Amino acid sequence: MAVLQPIDTVAPEFVPAPITDAEAAAMFRAAVNLFARWRLSDEEASLLLDLSVRTYRRWKAGEIGRIDRDTRARLSNLMAIHKALRIIFREPQRAYQWVDKPNAAFGGRSALDVMLGGELTDLMRVHRYLDAERGGW
Repeated sequence: MAVLQPIDTVAPEFVPAPITDAEAAAMFRAAVNLFARWRLSDEEASLLLDLSVRTYRRWKAGEIGRIDRDTRARLSNLMAIHKALRIIFREPQRAYQWVDKPNAAFGGRSALDVMLGGELTDLMRVHRYLDAERGGW
C-alpha cells in the first residue's frame, strides 16, 4: 500500500516580473495604434498615459524616452483592456467602438469617459470591469 505524503495546499504568491524597457516601448507603440483605432486625439492619448502632449508627440514620432513605473502600469492596463475587448467581441470593430458607447456599469458614461478621468485607477476600473464580464483574469 502506497503511503500518502502531505502536500502544501497554499499556492505561492504570484509576483509578475517587472516590465522591461523593450516591453514598455513595444506596449507604447501598440497603444499608439490602439489610440488611432479608438479615434483619440493626442491630448486624450496623453491624458490616458499621464504625459504632456509634447512628450507624447515626441514619443509617438519614435523618440521614446524613459518610461516610468506609472506609465508602464497605465500601458499594461490599456493592453489588458484591449485584450479583454478582443476576447469579448468577435468583430474587432465592435471592440474598438465599445470604448465610446454609454454603459450602465459606468453610470451611463462610456469607458473612455471613465478612463479620461486621468487617474491610473480609472484605467484599472475599466480593466477590472472587462475582466469580470469575460469571466476571468
